[in-house]
Amino acid sequence: MLNKYARAFFTRVLTPFATMLLRLGVSPDTVTLIGTGGVVAGALVFYPLGEFFWGTVVITLFVFSDLVDGNMARQLGRSSRWGAFLDSTLDRVADAAVFGGIALWYAGGGDSVLMCGVTIFCLASGQVVSYTKARGESIGLPVNVNGLVERAERLVITLVLAGFSGFTTFGVPYIGVLLPIALWIVALGSLVTLGQRVVTVRREAAEAEGTGTA
Repeated sequence: MLNKYARAFFTRVLTPFATMLLRLGVSPDTVTLIGTGGVVAGALVFYPLGEFFWGTVVITLFVFSDLVDGNMARQLGRSSRWGAFLDSTLDRVADAAVFGGIALWYAGGGDSVLMCGVTIFCLASGQVVSYTKARGESIGLPVNVNGLVERAERLVITLVLAGFSGFTTFGVPYIGVLLPIALWIVALGSLVTLGQRVVTVRREAAEAEGTGTA
């Protein structure tokens, strides 16, 4: 849901910036690589240290590259299979870094085996949710379902609440509880979304085989 409406809004907002980068001779693939590098650095440098506020600031600055590179490709009129593949692959890398950084915090200074496990589940389930759609489409099915917690929702919930939980650094009491809340929401939402996609693929496969179109 967020992916549908927020992407359209931010695409309009970021179009002038994308145009400027094209005039400077920057390629969409370069933006994709730099954006992913920034997200990975922000997540794996700040999050394991418990610096969730500054880590989220850095990640947020770079995460919009996912919209900018696509905007640039459309302006150039040369959206390609390679660009789509690179973008999708590096999205998985960025997501793994975000949840991996949080898991490292709970495995170390955060000192919570339970929350480390929940975070790892968020990481794994997010990758599987993305895979189910890609795999379903690869066998000719539309996978026509809007899941409860897709990538945009996972990132927004995690980054916003992680950022707010980082205010513990500035002496705000009790706010650190927001990060565990975010992770439980993402974990349960991802589980529901995985179920939605599996059920949808099963139904679409049965319909396609029943009509002899697959």
